[in-house]
Amino acid sequence: MRETSLSPDKFIYPLFVTFGSGVKKEIPSMPGCFQESVDEVIKSVKEVYSLGIPSILIFGIPEHKDEIGSSAYDEHGVVQNAIRAIKDAVPELFVTTDVCMCEYTNHGHCGIIKDGDVQNDPTLELLAKEAVSHAKAGADMVAPSDMMDGRVEAIRLALDEEGFSEIPIMSYAAKYASSFYGPFREAAESSPQFGDRRSYQMDPANRREALREIALDIEEGADIVMVKPALAYLDIISDIKDAFDIPVAAYNVSGEYSLVKAAGRLGWIDEKRVMMEILTSIKRAGADLILTYFAKEAAKILNK
Repeated sequence: MRETSLSPDKFIYPLFVTFGSGVKKEIPSMPGCFQESVDEVIKSVKEVYSLGIPSILIFGIPEHKDEIGSSAYDEHGVVQNAIRAIKDAVPELFVTTDVCMCEYTNHGHCGIIKDGDVQNDPTLELLAKEAVSHAKAGADMVAPSDMMDGRVEAIRLALDEEGFSEIPIMSYAAKYASSFYGPFREAAESSPQFGDRRSYQMDPANRREALREIALDIEEGADIVMVKPALAYLDIISDIKDAFDIPVAAYNVSGEYSLVKAAGRLGWIDEKRVMMEILTSIKRAGADLILTYFAKEAAKILNK
């Protein structure tokens, strides 16, 4: 009579691809997660797919960073190279790519900077170029995480103009200015060099604003909407699921993962049971898809 059930086919596993070869560098604040070069990523995605996890989300760590994040839309960038290699090695795997500038800019912000402020509209053109470059490399879906106003529409128009009207957009529609992102910024080497991102991410105290943001992204052409983080925002996931007839994704972010890992290593909690309880709560709140660094561990339990 269990009301909520988990399945590996509802997980999306995030990966961090970096330049070079033979690189598999564990992220200190995220035990079990790695920065991997393309050749190592291929090994990882084969394991992911063998566990029944159908999709991954790729983040890139480029060799070169500059003020406009030009490596983000480089035809031979780390993400673009990874997409081609993954689709060649495991063609059935559904490859989703993060579309943002923060990993590629030398200032660590998600867009073009002028006089210390992020410029919304000029950034849209670069995000569109990045999304198109991912689609050309073979990505199955793009996921803009920058939180610039109007970026879903800009990306949709650019994809359609380039002949990629079938490529869906999973929008980071309700992305909060959260302290739970700390370990990720170490993993993606994307910490802001000045200020923070509160001017373009959502206030954690706001609930109704999330519904407005979701409605705008749906109007602009989002196919899936995402709430990030997940665990501290289960009410937002539930609100969105009740209010909109659209698939809802939730990102079980790095800080949520690392807290469980740290407490587990100290012997303060039963790590596996807490992991499964958290993932179940996200599904119970209404998430259709869960992006989580726990995906492989949870799938192994679910597959028994």
